[in-house]
Amino acid sequence: MHQVRIGHLSTVYHTAFILMGTDLLERNRISAQWNLYPSGPDIIRAMENGSLDLAYIGLPPFIIGLDRGLHARCIAGGHVEGTVIIANPSVAPLESFPDMGSFLDQFACESIGTPPKGSIHDIIIRDLLSRYGKESVHVKNYAWADFLHDALADGEIMAAAGTPALAVAARRYGSARVVIPAEKIWSFNPSYGIVATDDLISEDDVVSSFIRAHEEVSHMICQKPRVCATIVADTCGFVDESFVEETYRLSPHYCASLPPEYIQSTAGFAQTLYKLGSTERLISSDEIFFLAAVERIHPAGHHYRDGIV
Repeated sequence: MHQVRIGHLSTVYHTAFILMGTDLLERNRISAQWNLYPSGPDIIRAMENGSLDLAYIGLPPFIIGLDRGLHARCIAGGHVEGTVIIANPSVAPLESFPDMGSFLDQFACESIGTPPKGSIHDIIIRDLLSRYGKESVHVKNYAWADFLHDALADGEIMAAAGTPALAVAARRYGSARVVIPAEKIWSFNPSYGIVATDDLISEDDVVSSFIRAHEEVSHMICQKPRVCATIVADTCGFVDESFVEETYRLSPHYCASLPPEYIQSTAGFAQTLYKLGSTERLISSDEIFFLAAVERIHPAGHHYRDGIV
């Protein structure tokens, strides 16, 4: 058995909770030590101090880590277009306006909440506001994404950017709704990938075994969403299976491959991070990705756009 320390988030649509709740990794000769973190930047700090070998993470904080000298690369994909913007009923949705700029005018001198600075949701919102010249709109960061729902309900923020799970929670437990769907914000944005340290990548059989299990679960989510939702609910213990299945269907773009669209979208994030001053240099795609293992395991075309049953 190979011992692998894995960092993950509370995001229910990642394959992490299914791998925790089944013996797929053990069958691939991996013994996992799972470690929960509040955000992507927290995971990167753990990787920097040598506490993790592999992680589930949005790629912007990973790119920031590379800029600081982190020795790791993205070995597989996971999901695309995982950022939505939610708001209370007083905010009109994007479809009510002629363009994005007019929609954003609603937030003049108000705040939009996101997870910590440097997270994928934070970068997407800052880029959106920068592109449309909305300097009067404030971005308010929260240590845990789970705080966004309460902040919205309490009026601390006028809208929030986060995962599809945030949107489902807002709809179930409050009056908030999606005002910009994921596909309207940043096409094919890499909401999460699998990142491994250079030391782990040198152990090719371990990396290949993990990607194989990860891809099997990605395919399961598409083909057997209810079965997967039940496993996740039983494993994490803080949501029920209908919550998980609803989250799957809100942004049904799951795969382990790293196709050109995923890489090109990530390159756009690298440029945005450099433009915003979040990195001191422009990080190249060759520095971000290690493609050999996933191309060997997933040689056919990607299935991010296939949806789920």
